[in-house]
Amino acid sequence: MRVPRRWFVAICAVFAAIAPSAMVGFQNNGGKTASAKESPKPGPKLGDSKINPKDGLRYLWIPPGNVVTGCSPGDDECYEDEFPTRKVILTRGFWLSQTEVTQAAYEKVTGENPSIFNGPNLPVEMVTWDDADYYCTAIGGRLPTEAEWEYAARAGTTGSRYGNLDEIAWYWNNSQLSTHPVAQKKPNAFGLYDMLGNVVEWTHTWYTVQHSQENINPTGPSSAEFKSLKGGGWWDDPDLVRASYRSRIEPGDTDYNIGFRCASD
Repeated sequence: MRVPRRWFVAICAVFAAIAPSAMVGFQNNGGKTASAKESPKPGPKLGDSKINPKDGLRYLWIPPGNVVTGCSPGDDECYEDEFPTRKVILTRGFWLSQTEVTQAAYEKVTGENPSIFNGPNLPVEMVTWDDADYYCTAIGGRLPTEAEWEYAARAGTTGSRYGNLDEIAWYWNNSQLSTHPVAQKKPNAFGLYDMLGNVVEWTHTWYTVQHSQENINPTGPSSAEFKSLKGGGWWDDPDLVRASYRSRIEPGDTDYNIGFRCASD
């Protein structure tokens, strides 16, 4: 049976209207079903680094993991507040400055340099906790918690220090009574410099004698009289330059032995 010409024209018009949209839909999904999802992009990993454009410092990725904080096995120099030891689990990785904040970086961000020892690559010192917190916030970061700091400093090691003291740290016996340019000593296994020695470092955590019972991502008490510091500095004797050593000071105080480094999420 022959199809009348007017019917044939009408059928062609309908097909022409439908076909392009079907073709476009096929091309857009590349042959995948509508429910198919793209694979998630991999996150940062140990060894990754980036430069923060606001302060010009390099930040390293510290992966999640666990650490036993407090007095290290076999360490006979521990103080009372380094007990009891406890296993801490950090479920989230974070970025941490590869070095202590330098005077050049601090001046770039704040326009000021309160340091007693002067030099662009020397760590900034004579900063209050509020000063350090302001700086870290200004570059899009924060101060590390005490647990994050100790986890990063140990970098998988369990001893009181992550290497031979004279090879990794500036302290009383080798500092010649001064700070030194950052990154001159050997780094730890995470690639971080001066986690021990050079300057003591502010943390975000309020100091408490009794360890908090928090074991997962601990942040410490909500308030206290003092802030916790870690790491030991150029002015300190060897027994103070250990991963588990804890010191404290009021957040408004300053000292030429105290500096900091920033973390970010």
